[in-house]
Amino acid sequence: MPSHRHGLRFGLTGPVFTTGHVVSIIGPLRFSSLAQIVVVPDGSKARAWLAEENSVDRSSLLTTTKWEKPPGRGEILAGFLAPHPPHLVYAENPPQNRPKSQGGWDTLRQGYQRCREKIKVLKPDVILIHSPHWQTVVGHHFLGVPKLSGLSVDPIFPHLFQYQFEMTVDVALADACAEEAMAEGLLVQKMTNPNFRVDYGTIVSLHMLNPDWDIPVLGISAHNSPYYFSHDDAQDQMIKLGQATRKAIEKTGRRAVLAASNTLSHLHFEREPDPPEDMSQEHIYSPQQYQWDMMIIRLLQQGRWDEFQRMLPEFIEKTAAEVKAGSLMWMLSALDFPTIEAHLHAYGPVIGTGNAIMEWDLQAGCPQKTEPGGRL
Repeated sequence: MPSHRHGLRFGLTGPVFTTGHVVSIIGPLRFSSLAQIVVVPDGSKARAWLAEENSVDRSSLLTTTKWEKPPGRGEILAGFLAPHPPHLVYAENPPQNRPKSQGGWDTLRQGYQRCREKIKVLKPDVILIHSPHWQTVVGHHFLGVPKLSGLSVDPIFPHLFQYQFEMTVDVALADACAEEAMAEGLLVQKMTNPNFRVDYGTIVSLHMLNPDWDIPVLGISAHNSPYYFSHDDAQDQMIKLGQATRKAIEKTGRRAVLAASNTLSHLHFEREPDPPEDMSQEHIYSPQQYQWDMMIIRLLQQGRWDEFQRMLPEFIEKTAAEVKAGSLMWMLSALDFPTIEAHLHAYGPVIGTGNAIMEWDLQAGCPQKTEPGGRL
C-alpha cells in the first residue's frame, strides 16, 4: 500500500483503513450515518471503531499539539478559485518540475500572475488549500507535519508533472482547525506521516499562487464518503468545515488566504495533441459546457448564493464539475458567502476542461446591494 494513499478499500474481510504507516482490518461494517466511524491515531497504529455521535466525547479522540492564541483576532484576507491543471506548471518550466515544455496556456498563467502579485501585497501568514486529489473516505484530514518534501507525480500526466516539492506546514493552525471541525460534529484526523507524498492538485495550485513557497501552508483533504449518500449531505459537510476553518483562523490570530483547488466543468478529451502545448488544438469540450461555466461564473461574481446552490447539482451532473469534491463550497463558507463582487482573473480550457481563476478580496471589496434571495 503506497504511503501517500489514505482511506477505505473493501476486501473479503471488510473495510481496510490505511494511514501510510500501517493497515488495520476491521470486521464488516454497515454505514447508517455519516458519523459512525471515528479514527484515532495512536503512535504507529491506527484504530477505528463504531461510535454513536452523542455517546462519545470526541474532543479526547484527536491527539493534537498545544497552540497558543496570538494577540489579536485573525482574519481571512482573500479567497481564490485556483484550478490545478498540471499543464500550467509544465508550461512555466520551473526548476522543480522535470518535464520541459515550449510554453502554452498563457491566458490562465497571466491570470495566476495577477493572483501572485496580490498575495505579495496581502502578505498572509498562511495559505490554506482544499484539494479534490487528496481523497479521504473516513473524515476530513489536515496536514500535520511541520516540513514536507518529496517528488509528486501526476498519475494521469506523468510526462507533464514530476515535481520536487518542499513546503512548511502551519501545524498549530491544523490543530485549531481540527478542534473547531470536531465542535461542528465532523470526523477529523491529522496526517502525521513524515513521508506523505502531497497530491499534485495541492502542489499545482500552491505553485501557481506562490512559486517562491515562502509562505506556510495548510492542506485539507476531500472527504468523499458523503457522496455515497447525497449531494446535500456532502455540501453541508463542506459548509461546516468552512465555518470551522474561519473560527480557527480567527482564534489563532492568522492572516490567511484560502484556495479552492478545482476546475469548473470537467469533461475532457481522451487524447492530447503532440506536443501537449499545441495551442491550436486547445478548446472547451462543448458549447454546452462553456455556457454552464459562464452561468456559474456570473453567479459567483455577483454573490447570488441561493441560485448557485440550487443550480449546483445539475451543474455537477451535466458537466462532471470538479466542484463536487467540495473545495469551492468550503472556501465560500469560510468567506461567509461574501456579498462583494468576485474578480475573474482568467478563464480558459485545458484538454477541454473549464478553468476559472477568481478572487474574493475581503480587504478591498464593498458589499453589493442585493434583493432578498441574493438577486441583484
